[in-house]
Amino acid sequence: MINLVQQTLENLFTEYINSKNIFLKKDALSLNYTPENVSYREEQMKQLGSVLAPILKNNKPSNVFIYGITGTGKTLVTKHVIDQLKKIANLNNVEITTLYVNCKMKRVADTEYRLLAYILSLFDVHVPPTGLPTESIYKIFFDTLKNHKEIIILTLDEIDALVDKIGDEFLYNLTRMNQYNEGNIVIVGISNNLTFTEKLDSRVKSSLCDEELVFSPYNATQLKNILSDRAKVAFCEGILRDGVIAKCAALAAQEHGDARRALNLLRVSGEIAERDQDFYVDEKHVDFAQSKINLDYIMEAVKVQPKQSKVVLYSIIKLLEKEGKPYIYTGDVFSYYDNLCKSVGLKPLTTRRVSDLISELEMLSIIETKVISRGRHGRTRVLNMSVSDSVVVKIRTFLKEEFLI
Repeated sequence: MINLVQQTLENLFTEYINSKNIFLKKDALSLNYTPENVSYREEQMKQLGSVLAPILKNNKPSNVFIYGITGTGKTLVTKHVIDQLKKIANLNNVEITTLYVNCKMKRVADTEYRLLAYILSLFDVHVPPTGLPTESIYKIFFDTLKNHKEIIILTLDEIDALVDKIGDEFLYNLTRMNQYNEGNIVIVGISNNLTFTEKLDSRVKSSLCDEELVFSPYNATQLKNILSDRAKVAFCEGILRDGVIAKCAALAAQEHGDARRALNLLRVSGEIAERDQDFYVDEKHVDFAQSKINLDYIMEAVKVQPKQSKVVLYSIIKLLEKEGKPYIYTGDVFSYYDNLCKSVGLKPLTTRRVSDLISELEMLSIIETKVISRGRHGRTRVLNMSVSDSVVVKIRTFLKEEFLI
């Protein structure tokens, strides 16, 4: 039996080696790839460059907050501008330090301690992973900053996830340090949540969001051109059939103009063709990739949500099942959510905060809402799931197991 399996694997790997090459440089379709030219974001690059330019004269610039929905080029533009800034700084003997933190990474920003320890590690200052009092690690952190006389650019990507996990105390301490001229750190915050700043303490908000940049979604034509540029680098010549790039762009444009999703869709389409040992990538591969990505994307999005968001989502699913209607009223969700929080040992949030969480779930395309008229009773918001019934079952099963309810 073992020999049979081994022979099967040998045949599979041999066939793969001898199969036609699909990809030339698959990394060109990854999120970490930085193209030579960043298309359709010239204005945002200019704005961010103007904000950070004072560094070149050893002057501390304003903090800047960048927001827009997923896949609109926020991280790409930020990294590109900072890389160009570093090149010019080096040519003019201006010393700067740049730090990047993805706040959604596990064991990086899920506690205040871990965040400080991670940033310190970027300075080659290593502290125990646990055990020190918070005051002690803050002292080490501030002493480290004071020892660096150059201006430090700290990019906090997915900064909304950071605040959801640990609150805004860390941001308050940083901005307070700068206000008393004890710090030389510039914060570049990146968020997918357009309402993120409403969660911040007013003192943090006033000092953190000195400058704001907004990234609008790409349209289908822009996505098509972006994909065409990347495809020339990523695929072997003649592999993509007509219509593949246009279909990937059109599907991503329906998902709020998400370039990340468009690139992922094109990459997975190529992987499916490669796995099937097809000679070309055509629209059938895009269809398979779309169904696979939808499930993976939605389940991953649900898994990384804070507990409160998960309880809100479970409340929506159970209410829809209970009512048996195409939609439910937002107000009904609050009551169900309140009772469910008590069952799972969570402190219920305010009605306004639950409304924010509903908006965030809609932004992830897990649910959909609309405003309807109730005649003399005025207008109200109703909601429904925006994913297929089979995906709803998977989400419900996952949440039920997590909360043991």
